[in-house]
Amino acid sequence: MHIEPFANGGCRSYLISCETSGRAILIDPEIHLVERYKAAIARDGLSLSYLLDTHTHADHFSASRQLGAALGVPVVHGRKSPAPFADMRLDDGEMLVAGDVRLVALATPGHTRDSMCFSAGDALFTGDTLLIGGTGRTDLPTGDPEQLYDSLFGRLLKFDPATRVFPGHDYKGNSESTIGQEIETNPRLQKRDRQEFVAMMRELNLAAPTHLTEALRTNMSGGITVEQLLSEAAHTVPFMSLAELHDQLARGTNDLIVLDVREKDAFAKGHIPGARHLARGQLELRINELFPDPTVRILACCEFGKISTLAAATLKQLGFMRAVALDGGMKAWKDAGYAVEADQ
Repeated sequence: MHIEPFANGGCRSYLISCETSGRAILIDPEIHLVERYKAAIARDGLSLSYLLDTHTHADHFSASRQLGAALGVPVVHGRKSPAPFADMRLDDGEMLVAGDVRLVALATPGHTRDSMCFSAGDALFTGDTLLIGGTGRTDLPTGDPEQLYDSLFGRLLKFDPATRVFPGHDYKGNSESTIGQEIETNPRLQKRDRQEFVAMMRELNLAAPTHLTEALRTNMSGGITVEQLLSEAAHTVPFMSLAELHDQLARGTNDLIVLDVREKDAFAKGHIPGARHLARGQLELRINELFPDPTVRILACCEFGKISTLAAATLKQLGFMRAVALDGGMKAWKDAGYAVEADQ
């Protein structure tokens, strides 16, 4: 069995492959590494059999659904996963087979209700249940320190001390450990008394993950991230630079309508001279009322250039095929020293 690790911002995923058949399993794929996974699979001539998430992630975005759709590979979750798009759900003790690789599922709730670990030979893929020098936190949705104690001391730490540990995160520059090493050196595992361990976990007072709400939403529903939404919108519309817009306005171009899609109070405090206003939230409902001619050229602008990109993409979907987005926003316009008009 060959194990190829991938890392991105402290998150780790693993491509496990059978060296005789080329069948492979990808564990905890992350959205920003999709092209790297594809390149590795193509490089080694592998046939991907399964995409596997160890649990519902709250700190990064899973690529399972995207890769599954693109490659025609089934997405596998634990039985208690809330995600509706899983093609297969594993119960404790069940197994995935990829050539000679036998990946056995272990139900290990605690970090989350649906947390699963997986063993194959002398390797143990622990997700966020057991980390190198730490454990998964239990203060996020469905976390439970009592269950984590049972999963650690009742299951994982009973594996042979030589068992290699491959965790879902690498926060301290360490990518691999063993059960024996963790028993000996992991600070959280020194609290072997149940009550002491539970009390320690409840008193950690950790900061919430940066993308907690969005990560849970996308990983549970299979929806796309805001970054993906913006990227998709940006691929459908042209952009205009601040300097080009400034020059066109200075020349008195009369075939360009600047449409400010910020909220009314932000528009009133200062906008590009001559701009019209229509808040992004009213765009679909009022655009035909304001601009009955779909052949007009509309440039959307906002504060930072993101909402206007979405607005321009929406305008094109509504039939305004000459819609364009400002590359940058009002902040960049002001920083460039260009004129601003305010309502009295």
